[in-house]
Amino acid sequence: MHTQVLPEPTEAARTEGKAARMTSLHLSAMGEMVERFLDAAARGDLTQASTLLSNTPSLINQKGYSGWTALMLAARNGHYNVVEVLLSHGCDKFSVNSSSQTAYDIAKFWGHRHISNLLGRTDDGCRRVLPDTDLHQHENYFSRETLDRLSGKRTDKVWLETKRNHPDTVYLLFSNLSPMVSSSQVDEHTGVETKLCRFRYEAVKELLQKPATVLIFLGVEKRRGPSSPSSSQMEEGVQEPPAWFAISTDEDAAELLKRCREKNCSFPKTPNRDLLTFSEEEAGIVAQARSVLAWHSRYSFCPTCGSSTQLEEGGYKRSCLNADCRSLKGVHNTCYPRVDPVVIMLVIHPDGNQCLLGRKKIFPARMFSCLAGFVEPGETMEDAVRREVEEESGVKVGPVQYISCQPWPMPSNLMIGCLAVAISTDIKVDENEIEEARWFQRQQVIESLLKGPHPAFTFPPRQTIAHQLIKHWIGMNSNL
Repeated sequence: MHTQVLPEPTEAARTEGKAARMTSLHLSAMGEMVERFLDAAARGDLTQASTLLSNTPSLINQKGYSGWTALMLAARNGHYNVVEVLLSHGCDKFSVNSSSQTAYDIAKFWGHRHISNLLGRTDDGCRRVLPDTDLHQHENYFSRETLDRLSGKRTDKVWLETKRNHPDTVYLLFSNLSPMVSSSQVDEHTGVETKLCRFRYEAVKELLQKPATVLIFLGVEKRRGPSSPSSSQMEEGVQEPPAWFAISTDEDAAELLKRCREKNCSFPKTPNRDLLTFSEEEAGIVAQARSVLAWHSRYSFCPTCGSSTQLEEGGYKRSCLNADCRSLKGVHNTCYPRVDPVVIMLVIHPDGNQCLLGRKKIFPARMFSCLAGFVEPGETMEDAVRREVEEESGVKVGPVQYISCQPWPMPSNLMIGCLAVAISTDIKVDENEIEEARWFQRQQVIESLLKGPHPAFTFPPRQTIAHQLIKHWIGMNSNL
């Protein structure tokens, strides 16, 4: 039997094999060192992190799982001293992980303000006033400012009187807090388009003489140029843009409708639905006018002494007619329009891939929305979020992040939209508040928003901040 004899490896082959083994060992050792360095940063072990970095400076921007650097891990866990040392060694603070998040984004999300402030400073030591991510927030419905409110002109009685009589001034008519509108059928995708009915002075001047009429100065149309007119420009005779006023009267709605030449005018009967059909430009005007008129409808008498009151400052103040009332002495907020702050929050599951939604009995069938509740006196926004979520659903919340806000003229709320991270997941609803709460998988939410309503559930319409919070969340990655 012939036995094959294998040739001895050449010297070159032996050298090449040895080099490959050495490279493998080096990579293994380097990988282990990276893991130790990242772990030290995550735990806040400044001594170990500094020692490893001194021996191997190339560790500074090494990435681990999901593209996280030592700076990101230290920022995530609130280790200010580690972040400070890493920055002093010249680490790349603009590096992003696999979800395109910087260390600044991570620190801000988890509420480590001292670290986000440090990371937000520019190379010359100046603080970046607004991070790039804050400059492109979504504009919520009812939020667009089409008019320049010119609040400084509200105390100028002569100027206001001139504007009231001006032929270019625009008047909006309200009945029971609903604006007169004209509606037209649009295509099947957009449905009905609602527009405000606009009147001139001649059409409403007799209404202005009635004692029960409430008149609100809304502002002047914003110029389309690069800047708005200043008060000094206006006083120098520069042509001013048209002013807008809102009128609320006790005249019968049918009589008011006769003033409109168009045939398809009406007053919306269901505000929560009908007021969501305006253009973005007109929705903001409606929110302003309706909120102030709602305040007048509820506070026609002095809340301090019960006497009658009179309108002042373009409709933005009511003064008590009782000369002895203490509301006329010192600083009081009982004579100005009120805004009720409400927190509305999308609660995220600790796994990052589920969100908590609830439904009230008054909701349309199958609709789920974000939890919400009023902010109480002496309470921070963050504490209000935690309290309301636990009261309504039994779920405890940790970090809270503000996203955006929305005026909600039903009658005069400011919806403060937040994301919140749950630190418990068991649900126990308060049936006096909501009838059901449920965790929804991210994929379920995506399919419902992109492909149309799910057979088992639906979400609020796009005009609501709840819808925008949900949409904001599914646009994020769960890598925080």
